[in-house]
Amino acid sequence: MDKTEKFIESISQGYQFKGESILLGGAILDGETLNNAAVKIPLKTLNRHGLIAGATGTGKTKTIQVLSEQLSSYGIPVLMMDIKGDFSGIAKEGEEKSFITERHTKINIPYHTAKFPVELLSLSEQSGVRLRATVSEFGPVLFSRILDLNDTQAGVVSIIFKYCDDNKMPLLDLKDFKKVINYIIEEGKEEITENYGKISTSTTGIILRKIIELEQQGAELFFGEMSFDINDLMRIDENGKGYINILRLTDIQDKPKLFSTFMLSLLAEVYQQMPEKGDAEQPELIIFIDEAHLIFKEASKTLLDQIETIVKLIRSKGIGIYFITQNPMDVPSGILAQLGLKIQHALRAFTAKDRQAIKQTADNYPSSDFYDTSEIITSLGIGEALVTALNEKGIPTPLAATMLRAPMSRMDVLTESEIQEINTHSRLVKKYSEKIDRESAYEILNKKITDAEAENAKKEAEENEVKQTKTTTRQAPSTTEVVGKSVLKVLTSATFIRGALGILSKMLKK
Repeated sequence: MDKTEKFIESISQGYQFKGESILLGGAILDGETLNNAAVKIPLKTLNRHGLIAGATGTGKTKTIQVLSEQLSSYGIPVLMMDIKGDFSGIAKEGEEKSFITERHTKINIPYHTAKFPVELLSLSEQSGVRLRATVSEFGPVLFSRILDLNDTQAGVVSIIFKYCDDNKMPLLDLKDFKKVINYIIEEGKEEITENYGKISTSTTGIILRKIIELEQQGAELFFGEMSFDINDLMRIDENGKGYINILRLTDIQDKPKLFSTFMLSLLAEVYQQMPEKGDAEQPELIIFIDEAHLIFKEASKTLLDQIETIVKLIRSKGIGIYFITQNPMDVPSGILAQLGLKIQHALRAFTAKDRQAIKQTADNYPSSDFYDTSEIITSLGIGEALVTALNEKGIPTPLAATMLRAPMSRMDVLTESEIQEINTHSRLVKKYSEKIDRESAYEILNKKITDAEAENAKKEAEENEVKQTKTTTRQAPSTTEVVGKSVLKVLTSATFIRGALGILSKMLKK
């Protein structure tokens, strides 16, 4: 048996699954594409998370498009966090072209065009389904971690949440939270000290500065009502296809704090609400996080620990998370170790540092009798990638350089009119378009302060009136007092005169 035959046997055995699977493409050996060595991913292990990496322009977005199309076809919803804005074309049918037909002939996969159900989501003022969450929904622990607070500062945040719970004051947006902080260090200082303990103004000052930093990245648009229901990510259309939810993030590329805040809140919400699924035949939802290095680059250690914890736990809920970035080294090792599927597009080596990074990347993949991994990573063409997945028993499949199939949908973005058309027909856009500003901590505390000021003003007025009455009483004696004093004065004067005259008369007699 020659090398090619051994390789085909290895791929055929390694990628043969009992259950349903996604067909990625055909394996490549020594530069030749083999049409009888199909590379697949079992649906059963897609909740084990994954990584899609490679240099700019090597085909990462098209790979995500291929995966999303097939997931949708199996009735599995997708959430794609689209930083670059080049994924929306999945809503429209593709166009069959000669280079696509040629590619599919090589890998022995029939090609046809198709479109898929899409919802366009937004964290900002862009058109689409507005995503929001309340501060209360974050809870004190997650909110503190997003703000990167130490234990003392996090303790104050917990007191604020407890105080608001005890007094039935909803914390909906950042305006509410800032109002509570100002209240507990000013008007409500005695109340807080008596019931919850003394709070340092320096600590509250740090928390306020952290919130202002978050606001500067546009977070005030995210915090508030109505809150997004994660069940709206799980929709299936009338044809049995899972909805592909595209979160358009083109206008927050320079706001990684907001991006990571949303991502962490979403993952926490999904984890809390979704029931345990165990070893299901297919996932409930797949989440693709594009340009993942933007999250990890700015994240604190506390935030990274939180993300790692959720990534470890959330797969039991049937949720798969896939990180898309240029280099696997962008992903912290603790998270990278949790990723079962790895699709590695080409990397380019222009410097010694690049070559070192490629060597480290190669070490993250299973060893192969057929490839020099470090070498082949630099020689892959556009739309080609190294693939290794987990089989149905959780064992890594053989490493396979793969020519990937082409997307069935449009490999370009939607026009503005097409975006408008999708939003016009979306019931979710209508559902979440209204911003609700019900009475919350901000309004309740303002009323409490106003009422207290009015009560103090009333007491002060009453005290002033009493003082004025007493003063007036002293300055204006009664008629009886006046007559009595006059008579006394007269009598006193007469007695004095009589006494004086008596003394004078006795002196004259002598």
